[in-house]
Parts: sequence; C-alpha cells; structure tokens
Amino acid sequence: MPLPKTLLLKHEPTVTTTPEFINLGKQAYADTYEQMRSLVKGESFKDQIWLLEHLSVYTLGTAADPSHVLNPGDIPVIQTDRGGEVTFHGPGQLVIYFLLNIKQKKLGPKVLVANLQNLIQNILQHYSIESSFIEGAPGVYVGEKKIASIGLRISKGRSYHGISLNVDMDLTPFSLINPCGYEGLEVTQISHFDSNVTLEDVESVAINEMKILFN
Repeated sequence: MPLPKTLLLKHEPTVTTTPEFINLGKQAYADTYEQMRSLVKGESFKDQIWLLEHLSVYTLGTAADPSHVLNPGDIPVIQTDRGGEVTFHGPGQLVIYFLLNIKQKKLGPKVLVANLQNLIQNILQHYSIESSFIEGAPGVYVGEKKIASIGLRISKGRSYHGISLNVDMDLTPFSLINPCGYEGLEVTQISHFDSNVTLEDVESVAINEMKILFN
C-alpha cells in the first residue's frame, strides 16, 4: 500500500484560557455525537475537551466511500459530519473531542490539526514511541502503521469531533475496513510497545500535555 511521503509539521502555539476537561467514561457513539452537535449550536458555549471511550462502532466522515466498509458484521456503521474517511472506535481506544471556539482564539483549521498531531506525538514520546505524520493522510503513524486518527468539523467558528488514539484494544475490526480509505493500511497501538499501559495513564498524560498546549 503506497503512502505519501512523511511530512514534518512545525508546532504552532495555541492560545489563551484552558478549556474544561470532562471525562465521560464509556459512551455509545450516537449519543455523544448528538450531544456535541447540540453544544456547539448553543448560545452558552464554553470551551470543553471530552475524554472517553466508545462502544464498538464504525464511523464515516464526509469524504468516506461506504465501499471501504468491507464486512462490518454486528458493528454499527454511522455517517457523521466530521472530515475524513472511515475509522473504528472501540473500548481500549482513547477518544478526545475538542469543542473549542477557534474563531475567538484566532486559530485556523490547519493550525488546529497541526497542533493535534503534535499533541499525539508528545503523548507517544512519554512511552518512547517515535512517530511521524503522512502528507495527505491526517493522523499519526509509527512506521507505516497508523496509531491515531484525526477528524474535525468546524461550524460557525467552533470545532467539534477530534482524535482517537489506540491504547490497548482489539484491533481486529480495523481489518474489516480500509482504514481512512487506504486498502491494507495496518494499525498499531501503545500496548504493542508498553504492555503495562492503561487507558487511565494515557488520559493523565494527555491532560497534562493539553494543559501545556492550551495555556
């Protein structure tokens, strides 16, 4: 499977006040999706970052070709309004949603994506995992294996959706799709490099890194 050349992105400083961090535990995707959409449309919007796991689900981004879902079996498939292609969410994967007023922060979408890629890379460095970015394929890779995905939506200057980082999960469902639209794209996770890792540990590292990023 040919992938585009690696792209090194310069870290761009983000802004201002630290958002509120909310740990939602394990959630069904459809419920969380509707809550995000409702919140970003609300008048009393406040910057929030949600940390959670999803029950098993395939999600399709706005650029997704449904034919990339090869054999979903009993796993639900949900069309969403985020950018990107098809991916899988399930227990053992850390999902972080960024509900931010990027217009107020004077933060463009490209810079936000670059910052989120650097955020993931910084988290992985805590586990001595060297990673890289692939031009034209947002996310973070270890070698040619994908370890984290990024998919965002911007509506009236507010962002929602976010990132998913494979921590310690059953990766089998990824083999039943063409992840991110790439046939044969392999995936990996933190537990392949650190067998003692827990989702709670990664959440703690992620929150500390996000406080630095958004402070």
